[in-house]
Amino acid sequence: MNLNKEIPTKNPISLNKFVAMSGLCSRKKAEVLIKAGLITINHAPMTNPAYKILGKDTVRYKKQILKPESKIYILLNKPRGFVTTTADDFDRKTVFDLIDIKKKSELHSIGRLDIDTAGALILTNDGDLTQKLSHPKYKAKKTYHVTLKKPIDQTYLEKMKAGVKLEDGFIKPDRVFIVPKSERKVIGIQIHSGKKHIIKRIFMHIGYFIKKLNRPSFAGISTRTLGIGAWRHLTKREISLLSK
Repeated sequence: MNLNKEIPTKNPISLNKFVAMSGLCSRKKAEVLIKAGLITINHAPMTNPAYKILGKDTVRYKKQILKPESKIYILLNKPRGFVTTTADDFDRKTVFDLIDIKKKSELHSIGRLDIDTAGALILTNDGDLTQKLSHPKYKAKKTYHVTLKKPIDQTYLEKMKAGVKLEDGFIKPDRVFIVPKSERKVIGIQIHSGKKHIIKRIFMHIGYFIKKLNRPSFAGISTRTLGIGAWRHLTKREISLLSK
């Protein structure tokens, strides 16, 4: 069946891109769904991700009609005490409780922050960008400010700079520095690893207890102008920066 001849259109786009633009999933995941025959066009399964969608085509995933959605990009300065999931089995507060927009049910967080960690969190319905920033190859840099119970000794600071060997491999921060006017109790650490609890594990390894953990910057996007719990839409320049 040649659907391309049945319904002309001026600006056709590929099926995998169309599915990703609907917010259902990333383009890579869309290809998996398409090849598995789970995406239909006008009720007929279409297994070719490159098929060009036409003006009157109706695209479905199971019984759900898919339509391209406008992309939303939000920076939130996450407070402590909030989880980054859309729902929580323990009825804890989620970061989505802080967002007041009509389409917030479409959003998901890029990466995560522990419930006791504050700072920069990007929320979006762009599946492709989420996959890109979450992939180790992208090396999205995250800057943390680590507040300690006691001043750090220079010897241990140098150990962190050189890198430490943890149970799941060697890790070397991109940058380690003392935050000015903190009396050596607040350490800045820039890292691109996405390993779970990596900051906490680094400091635990050198024998320091973290009193407070904050992420003021994620992938070059800073919370500098945002109060705790506040959010804003990303600028066109910031979206372009993330998409490069």
